Amino acid sequence: MHGFLRGLSGKLVIIVPYLWLLVFFLVPFLIVAKISLSETATAMPPYQPTFDGLTGFLSKLSSFSFDNYLWLTEDALYFKAYVSSVVIAAISTVLTLLVGYPMAYGMARAPTTIRPTLVMLVILPFWTSFLIRVYAWIGILKPEGLLNQFLLWTGVIDTPLVILNTHTAIFIGIVYSYLPFMVLPLYAALEKMDHSLVEAAQDLGCTPTGAFWKVTFPLSRPGVIAGCMLVFIPAVGEFVIPDLLGGSQTLMIGRTLWNEFFSNRDWPVASAVAVILLLLLVIPIMIFQQAQAKTQEQGR
Repeated sequence: MHGFLRGLSGKLVIIVPYLWLLVFFLVPFLIVAKISLSETATAMPPYQPTFDGLTGFLSKLSSFSFDNYLWLTEDALYFKAYVSSVVIAAISTVLTLLVGYPMAYGMARAPTTIRPTLVMLVILPFWTSFLIRVYAWIGILKPEGLLNQFLLWTGVIDTPLVILNTHTAIFIGIVYSYLPFMVLPLYAALEKMDHSLVEAAQDLGCTPTGAFWKVTFPLSRPGVIAGCMLVFIPAVGEFVIPDLLGGSQTLMIGRTLWNEFFSNRDWPVASAVAVILLLLLVIPIMIFQQAQAKTQEQGR
């Protein structure tokens, strides 16, 4: 009986995550994919399904129209939005890593008694609404905001800086908002590292900088990769931060999706944009996971 229960619990551990992905990832993705193969219509919802159910799918398999996907290749707006989103997300991820790594390293080297407090301070911003925090940055970065007033008061600048409605404001907003997603994986990797390895490297003649790049950073690489993925993936599809801090001229795929869904009410094209965006993010992740698995097998 105990063996049966143990085997059942082991299967549930495997089944539950797959059920979660099925319900909250695969099913919504299939719904969006179905809409992307539909035709725009003046109705509610504003599209005409190409097929209805599995029977309709099989009967109309040969007559599918990929006009919505072809339209994305003909309009340069979508390509520019994809490229701009990837570039902004990549730069933001690098900046978040540069800010988050020293924080995580300091937390990992801090006394054990205060580490829980430091972790709580990192996740403390999550206790406030994301939208309110982004709006707060408007009050800080606008020409008459707190930052410019402080710089004018100290005499650092003579005229207010134009930061709001620029890419700089977007980078600040993304780094601030997603910094905990970078710090926590890095802290988890650095906290369990054996620091005696660094001391051994220094005893063998390695400089502190050399010991960091030859010992500390390689051991923290899993945390770096996890943190970069946790920041880069949502940053690519970010809408709120570019809309509020970047202004109307900012071109990112999240804003393009919003315009297609709610302004143009072209759900099929918007769904095609979302499907391509998802594939662009999922495929590299799967390739990376396979490469990591092969590396681990070779290491064994």
